[in-house]
Amino acid sequence: MIATGIGSLPGDDVSEAVRVVLGELPDLPHVPELPGRGATATMTGRTLAIVTGLDADLQPAGWRLTGSSGSPGLDHRRARSLLAQDLDTVEEMTQGYAGAFKVQVAGPWTLAATVERPRGDRILADHGARRELAQALAEGVRDHASDVRRRVGGADRLIVQVDEPALAAVLAGRVPTASGYGRHRSVDAPEASETLGWVLDAIAAEGAEPWVHACAPDTPLALLRGAGARGLAVDLDVLGAADHDALAEAVEAGETVALGVVPSLDPTAPPTDKQVVERVLRWLDMLGFDPEEVGGRLVVTPACGLAGAGWAWARQALALARTSAAALDGR
Repeated sequence: MIATGIGSLPGDDVSEAVRVVLGELPDLPHVPELPGRGATATMTGRTLAIVTGLDADLQPAGWRLTGSSGSPGLDHRRARSLLAQDLDTVEEMTQGYAGAFKVQVAGPWTLAATVERPRGDRILADHGARRELAQALAEGVRDHASDVRRRVGGADRLIVQVDEPALAAVLAGRVPTASGYGRHRSVDAPEASETLGWVLDAIAAEGAEPWVHACAPDTPLALLRGAGARGLAVDLDVLGAADHDALAEAVEAGETVALGVVPSLDPTAPPTDKQVVERVLRWLDMLGFDPEEVGGRLVVTPACGLAGAGWAWARQALALARTSAAALDGR
């Protein structure tokens, strides 16, 4: 087994973040996200920075599309510049690295639920707008994956993790309208799968491996697999019976399951690697899997992103994921 992070880390020093990720996650490092630097560095801001053909700006209520005029707002330009600077740092610090590498982007439904249309309210409210956004994201992700592969020349396995924390709320009709007094209509499962599939297919077409990360309860994992996800990253604490079945099917199909078993916030009593190992082994035993037979398909991770943790715990959490994975792998 190997270990990786979900994506975000605390602080604002990208060089230190890359150094820690490379040091603590030698088998599967990733491009770190530092949302503490502001809206241009959040999951939404970073992903809008790679979306092709759509401009955006930052309003008091959050990000809003401004059209496709080729005139992005100041904050949109800053988001693109910041991402480019971060990738420059990654490129410099991964010289000589060889192995798997991961990058993260927000998914089409999370973007649709958090970004506004030019005239206000969420993109989620407009079928045509959310379709246009998803297709622009798919095109942008292909370019982004190509850029990361060029920069990290030793990456023989590139993974693009699509973060969909809002998908469960979108499907259940729980996303609030701009007024806060209503809820957007739910999206049916076939449309949700098709739209997500455009992005996952674009990742695969670029020769990268599409994963989906969703740590919200009630996210339909079978839908993610049906849309084209070949890796599922989950928080083990929020899974229901159907989720365990979907993960078992993924493992049996030779796909990757990233198990979030390390706390993502500073715990009162930090677990030991022995406790993390025992938890993973109990899960495997519940599903009837032999650790030696399926270990190559499992990844140990924090439960979610680490942006809300203190820097000391964030670093310790990544180290704990690494030592636990090594113990499970018998190394």
